[in-house]
Amino acid sequence: MPDLSAPLIWTGSALALSAMLTAASIFYAHRRKLIDHPGMRRSHSVPTPRGGGIGIVVAIIACGLLPALDSSNPIELWWLIPPVAGVALVGWIDDHGGLAARKRFAMHCVAALWTFAAPALFVMLGAPFSEPQQWLFALAELGIVIAIALGVVWSINLHNFMDGINGILALQAIFVLAVLATLEYRAAPTVPWQLVVWIAAIVAFVPFNFPRARIFMGDVGSGVIGFLIAVAVVRQMALPNIAAASGLVACSAFVTDATCTLVSRMWRGRRWYSAHREHLYQWLVRCGHSHARVVAFYMGWNLLIVLPVICGMNRSISPLPNPEGAGGIPLDLGPAAAVYALAVAVWFVGKRRCVAVARARGRHGAA
Repeated sequence: MPDLSAPLIWTGSALALSAMLTAASIFYAHRRKLIDHPGMRRSHSVPTPRGGGIGIVVAIIACGLLPALDSSNPIELWWLIPPVAGVALVGWIDDHGGLAARKRFAMHCVAALWTFAAPALFVMLGAPFSEPQQWLFALAELGIVIAIALGVVWSINLHNFMDGINGILALQAIFVLAVLATLEYRAAPTVPWQLVVWIAAIVAFVPFNFPRARIFMGDVGSGVIGFLIAVAVVRQMALPNIAAASGLVACSAFVTDATCTLVSRMWRGRRWYSAHREHLYQWLVRCGHSHARVVAFYMGWNLLIVLPVICGMNRSISPLPNPEGAGGIPLDLGPAAAVYALAVAVWFVGKRRCVAVARARGRHGAA
């Protein structure tokens, strides 16, 4: 039986460290006047400090990534320390008074390329390619890696966009990471302690943010969570004996709301890069639903739609690794496409319904 003392210590330490730093960040935010005030483009009604996600970030780095410097841990974990620190840094600066969007975007691109494109490029440069076809395959692979990096950049930003009401991002992140951890355990089966540590750090933040927010996560937390979820999804896609699209299905609520809202704003010629209140979850709040009820809607989607589909996608797949590697990675793109099609339909109908209700109550207006 494996020794679980060290993983349990790191998990408990992440929980405690995140909670302590989140509590301390409340006093720090008040002292530095890092306060989000109510306004036309915000969904809260009382002034609330921001930047509490720093506790999550420090706990994840200290308890989930730094221990990977031990040679017995997989290299990809300590490789994440620089990009996580970089994404957190630009978010922290932005929480303290604003940072140009192009500078934040540049750091997000550097973080994503560091994580995925740099290792692939090193492999290409060190490989003894002797025929043109080998270079073509290598360049195609590098192109795929760059496309993945762009997806990571979108994940960072969409999770920032979706962090607009109490508890929604933290609870969504816990759900997604828990699903990925369960799938990884089923496939290995070994406990993916790195994901458990990340979950513990986020769980410690929840009481400070839900159902009543004593502090907001801020860009420092939402950006890092978006980055780590993208990394976890890509990692899951590469694991054998798991439907590769499982992680994408788990993220469907946030990906659909953020992407449909962005496309809608661009289609209508709005300044899509500026702050607004046009996500579906924001419209639900504007129609009179409480933050807790809106979060319940999104968690209901996860539990009633996402979870059964993921279980169905992986039901026919053997939980034991195939020693010969035969069969490849099952994709199950059909169920994933069906989930996203349904999600887009729900978003469209829900948005129209909310706009109609808001107009009837005299609350409609571009935001």
